[in-house]
Amino acid sequence: MGNMLTTWLDIFRPSKKDRPPLDAACPIAECSFVVVDTELTGLNQRRDSLISIGAFRMRGKAIELGTYFYRMVNPERVMDPRSVVVHGVMPSEVESEASIKPILGEFLSYLGDAVIVGHCIEVDLFYLNKEAGAHYGREILNHQIDTHALYERLVEERLVSRKRATGGASTALFAIAEDLGIGVGQSHHALGDAYITAQVFQRFLVYLSRIGVTTLGELLSFGDPAGIRPRDSAAWG
Repeated sequence: MGNMLTTWLDIFRPSKKDRPPLDAACPIAECSFVVVDTELTGLNQRRDSLISIGAFRMRGKAIELGTYFYRMVNPERVMDPRSVVVHGVMPSEVESEASIKPILGEFLSYLGDAVIVGHCIEVDLFYLNKEAGAHYGREILNHQIDTHALYERLVEERLVSRKRATGGASTALFAIAEDLGIGVGQSHHALGDAYITAQVFQRFLVYLSRIGVTTLGELLSFGDPAGIRPRDSAAWG
């Protein structure tokens, strides 16, 4: 399953880019994170696009519930019926919403220079970067943390054990959350899934603090054994 997941995620990973400077010694308790989830019209890299973006800020382990970001987007294209079944967003719900450019601008301002966190974050970043490149001539180069990668390392280190979370990564978020005692809903929703991801990340930070992972550099290295360098597919063996 691990190799299959790696192959699937590889198609969404961007080429190597230089990241902005990193304060690796920053205590996790003082670090700013933005936990994000998106919903899409489908998973065709060329044709599909975003229909919603949900995010929560975190300061260390604290989730800032009052400063969440949520926008629905008019994709200005036909939605894949299979994706509608997954996220439950009907075309009629987004046809009166703004297009992606102003909404993405708002999100980039919300994100700032925070570390971006997500479950299989490469997929979200692929579509965010697709639009950021088209409309703003840039990519999101913030340092990133994938909660699925963190989960796999925590399992490997026997800090958590697999229970329900034995399926593919796209559905494992709910199962991981349930294993951790976090309540989940029945359907995908960008803001709801971002909140679930934030709670999962919060629990993971507690586990990591117990083994001495207390700085941003240590956190990024734990979640990516290649260290804090920009990731390439070879680092995901």
